[in-house]
Amino acid sequence: MPSQLATVICFLFIIYLFLIDRKNRIEGVSRAIYLPFFWMLLAGSRSVSQWLNLGAPIGFTTTDVYLEGSPVDRVVFLFLIAIGVWILYRRHLNLRILLHKNIWIMLYFLFGATSIIWSEYPFVSLKRWIKALGNVIMVLIILTEQRPGEAIGVILKHLAFLLLPLSVLFLKYYPNLGSAYHVTGAHMYIGVTTDKNSLGQLCLITGVYFAWNLLVNTHKEIGSERRLHFSIYLSLMPMICWLLYMANSATSLVCLVLSICILVVSRIPGMVRKPTMIFVFGLVAVSVFLVLEATLGLSKLIIVNILDRDITLTTRVPMWYSLIKMSGNPIVGVGYESFWLGKRLELLWNNFGFPLHQAHNGYLEVYLNLGLIGLSLIVAIIVSGFLKIQKQLNVVYPFAILRMTFLVVVAFLSWTEAVFYGVNNMWLLLFLSVLDVSGQQQEFREQTNEPYTQSNDANFGAI
Repeated sequence: MPSQLATVICFLFIIYLFLIDRKNRIEGVSRAIYLPFFWMLLAGSRSVSQWLNLGAPIGFTTTDVYLEGSPVDRVVFLFLIAIGVWILYRRHLNLRILLHKNIWIMLYFLFGATSIIWSEYPFVSLKRWIKALGNVIMVLIILTEQRPGEAIGVILKHLAFLLLPLSVLFLKYYPNLGSAYHVTGAHMYIGVTTDKNSLGQLCLITGVYFAWNLLVNTHKEIGSERRLHFSIYLSLMPMICWLLYMANSATSLVCLVLSICILVVSRIPGMVRKPTMIFVFGLVAVSVFLVLEATLGLSKLIIVNILDRDITLTTRVPMWYSLIKMSGNPIVGVGYESFWLGKRLELLWNNFGFPLHQAHNGYLEVYLNLGLIGLSLIVAIIVSGFLKIQKQLNVVYPFAILRMTFLVVVAFLSWTEAVFYGVNNMWLLLFLSVLDVSGQQQEFREQTNEPYTQSNDANFGAI
């Protein structure tokens, strides 16, 4: 098929998806969600500067370019953050309540801001700190909708409508856009993203949403999101499977299988009647895994025999040991997102023989930049998220399950990918799962002149 005809068919299919989904218009979801949608669209594909280049994404080849970044992207993200602050200002967000209910997130960003003092590149750290804070701002816009669960659903399905068909188009008919070469020289399929792992994460996020909507989101209320049209499932879910296969991202595949297992278990009548049993089941499953790991070496069996990967996780483990030896202060780190900068970056590139920008481990990445204090705060954020979800399971079961699934995915994926930094959808989904905005008195001027009342609190803080 000629590429021009394929392009026309692709865009007609995207239009069809949006048209067939028009009946699912939801009350209580404002047009303000298009701001986090655009943010997640850029985070899940390519930055504005890369799209304007209209070519396959090329990684940073010099340390100076990596240090400076793109001024175009800087302006775009700063503009989005400014609009987000304005929207939250109009919604009269109570900062005192917000900070009180999310103390660990506040402490993490406060410590990150403090670490700028001892960073070798304080201005670069400040810019990256602001960009990371933008993820929180986008999440707060979602959570301060009258129906936050439905709002994130709209965003995720619209991301799938756009990015999945375009990724298929790029891979099959525009290989100069849909594939690239890793810095090691290996060929990889990337779709609309920047590398194979990013394509895998796109499939993971959208796959979790569609699986949740199909398996769990069955308890409907007036004005809530309806079951999607069957043609959406029949067309997009095979796309997710095919793109995930082409991406060859083992971690995303494992996380998607794990997510589906969680969603299937959450459908068990006993779990629905007594939601806290899900956490008991999870603890038992982890205990069984640890026993099998100690006796049979289960992780080696999965990595080598099933995933066909090296036991060192494609040389990641030796690299982690090397990075730990080069780390700075073990208590406070080298400063917010400052490890991969300057002479240290040049030395790392020379040692590894190719440009490297992250540790491929989210927890190690935090340790290198913010030391044990920063790492402890990240762990506290994740643990507090599970405790909050446990309380929400008895209030809004379907959306609490979605939160829990995303939180498990982020915690697991972070073992092989650095996601706790920058403009990153996994970073954003962590905040979406953990942030608690219940107890807020909001005024939604976009839809109504009546203030948001305490009677909506259960739904308001649901996700």
